[in-house]
Order: sequence, then structure tokens, then C-alpha cells
Amino acid sequence: MTDLTIRPATEDDLPAIVAMLADDPLGATRESPEDLTPYQDALRRITKDPHQRIVVAVRGARVVGTLQLTIVPGLSRKGSTRSIVEGVRVHADERGSGLGTLFMEWAIEESRRENCALVQLTSDVSRTDAHRFYERLGFTASHLGFKLPL
Repeated sequence: MTDLTIRPATEDDLPAIVAMLADDPLGATRESPEDLTPYQDALRRITKDPHQRIVVAVRGARVVGTLQLTIVPGLSRKGSTRSIVEGVRVHADERGSGLGTLFMEWAIEESRRENCALVQLTSDVSRTDAHRFYERLGFTASHLGFKLPL
């Protein structure tokens, strides 16, 4: 995987990022690759926040993965900082190549660099393959998550 680069996402990366977000049964119902305007607005907001990172994995000139890492200072756990990993996607052609593991290891190391006490993430209950993947990396399904659409 020496030909792989992980770097901050740019607006030029949005078509590839949104295509990956939409490339599964859940994403296909909630993403709109034909209109990048809301994604452009979101990327601008995210990149202004020093606690947020949207990154891409690039092989050659091709975006093959993406994730968002959020650093959250907190009061609980004796004032610990934690990180949240969201929107992890690996291009369909790259699944099973080890890219997901490398990508998550990068997020964990970034979290350590930020002195986070823990890394957390959520995964839709229907994504059983993803659950096995995260468990292999040492994550435990320790909490039950709730969402309220607004």
C-alpha cells in the first residue's frame, strides 16, 4: 500500500466522495450525487472547524476512500477528549484490499496524536460486515445508539 496517500479532502474530491457515500443500499436512499451544492457547503463548514477532518485515501490520482474524524473535548472521563469516526467509505474496487484497516489505523493514530482517550463510531445495525471489521480492529459494541431525524 505504499502507493496510497491519506490527505485532507478538497472540493475537487467531492464527486468521488459523494459517489462512495451513495454506493450502498443505505446511501443510495439519502445521498444526491447529481447536486454537489449541499456537499460543497458542508465541506466549507467542516474545513473551517479545527476539530474536524475530512480526509481521502488516494491511489495514483484516484480517490479510493474517505472518512471524517471529529475531535470532541469533554467533561466526562475526567475531562477526556474523544474522537468520532464517521462516513467511512472504501471504493468498491478496493474492498478487501486492506485499505479499510490502514484507513482506520490512520484515524486511531491521529486520535492518539490529539491525546484522545478513546475512539468511537456508530454503524447502522444492518451493516453486519462493517461490525465484524470494527471488532477485528479492537472496537467493542459497548453502547446502544439513538437518532432522531429533524
